Amino acid sequence: MKRRKKILRMLIKAFRICGAGKIIAGYVVFFFLSVVPVMICEPNISSYADSLWFCFASATSIGYGDIISVTHIGRIITVILSVYSIAVIAIFTAVITSFFTDIARLKANESTRQFLDDLEHLDEMNKEELKELSERIKSFQK
Repeated sequence: MKRRKKILRMLIKAFRICGAGKIIAGYVVFFFLSVVPVMICEPNISSYADSLWFCFASATSIGYGDIISVTHIGRIITVILSVYSIAVIAIFTAVITSFFTDIARLKANESTRQFLDDLEHLDEMNKEELKELSERIKSFQK
C-alpha cells in the first residue's frame, strides 16, 4: 500500500512539474461551463443533467446519439469540447507514459552504476561475491 501511495505522489508531482494539472483544471472548468450554453441553445436538451450527459458523451467520443445537437452554436461548442477532450487525454497519457519511462530509465542507470562499481572493486571481492557477479554477467548476456 505504501508503494502505491508513493507512486501516486510521484505521479501528482510529475503533473505539477509539467503543468498538466493546470491544463486539466482548465479543461474541467471549460467542460462545466460549456454545459450551460448547450442547454440554452439546444431545443432537445431541457435540463442541466441532459446537457451534462450530452457534453460527457461528446467529450469522451462515445456519442450515444440519444441526444444530438441541432443548432450551429451547439455544434460549435461540441466540436471545441471534443477536440479539447482529445488534447487533454493525449497530454494525460503522455505525462503518465513519460513518468513510467523515467522510472525505468532511473532503475536501469542505478543498476548500471552498481554494476560498474562492482567491477571497479573486483580485487576487494571474495569468491562468493565474484561468483554472484559472474552470474549477473551471464544473465545480461542472455
